[in-house]
Amino acid sequence: MSRSQTSRANRGWWDGAADEYQAEHGGFLRDDGFVWCPEGLDEADARLLGDVAGRRILEIGCGAGQCGRWLLGQGAAVAAVDLSYRQLQHSRRIDMSAGAALPVVQADAETLPFADRSFDLACSAYGALPFVADAGAVLAEVRRVLRPGGRFVFSVSHPVRWAFPDDPGPRGLTADRPYFDRSPYVEFGEGGEPSYVEHHRTMGDWVGLIAASGLVLTGLTEPEWPQGHDRTWGGWSPLRGRLLPGTAIFQCARAAS
Repeated sequence: MSRSQTSRANRGWWDGAADEYQAEHGGFLRDDGFVWCPEGLDEADARLLGDVAGRRILEIGCGAGQCGRWLLGQGAAVAAVDLSYRQLQHSRRIDMSAGAALPVVQADAETLPFADRSFDLACSAYGALPFVADAGAVLAEVRRVLRPGGRFVFSVSHPVRWAFPDDPGPRGLTADRPYFDRSPYVEFGEGGEPSYVEHHRTMGDWVGLIAASGLVLTGLTEPEWPQGHDRTWGGWSPLRGRLLPGTAIFQCARAAS
C-alpha cells in the first residue's frame, strides 16, 4: 500500500469517524488531558516527557488536541498537526469552550511543515505512526525538526497484538495470524478503494526504524492494565490487558551534537 493511498484512505476515514470517536472517547481523554493509551497511563503521573514548562513541543497526530492542550496548561509552547480536518474542527470546538487556543495545522506527518531544529520535544499518543505507510519518514522528519538533544516520545499498539484478533473477549486471547506478517490491515469502500489502512511493524522493526532515522532509543514503556480500570476500547479490555501488552511507548532522543 503506497504512501499516497494510505494517506488518502486514512484522511477520509478519520474525517468520517471523528464525530463518533470524540463522542465515545472524549470523556476518557478529557479536553485538556494527556492520556498515552487505552490503559489510561497519564502523562501527569508518568512524566515521560520530563519537565515541559518553557519547552517548545510538537504533537503529531493530535486529534482534537487534548494532549497539546494539557501541555499548554503546563507552560509549554505547543504546535500540533493532524491529517484530519474534522478532528481539527473538534480541537477548535474545544478551544472555543475552554477559552484557550491550541495552534494546529492540517498536515501529513511524513512531511512536517516546520523548519529544522524548531522544537525541544515531540510527542504522539497513538497519532499518525500506526497509520502511515512510511514510519521511517515520520521518524526522520521528527529528528529534523528537533533541536540537538531534543526528545521524541510516541505510543503505538503493541506489536504483539497483531498476532491476535482485535476482540476484547476470550476470542482475542488466541493468536490466529503470524506476528511476522507485515501485510497492512486494509478496509475497502463500496467502490473497492481503500478506506482505512493500518500498518504493522514488529518490535524489531520499530527499533530498526528509530536507529535508521538517526534517533537513539532511550526507553521503552509497556503499560500494565491497572487495577480498577474496567473500560473497553476496541480490542483493549481488562480481560486481555491482564495477559497481553496492549501498548508500546518508545522514548527517543536526538544526539546533542
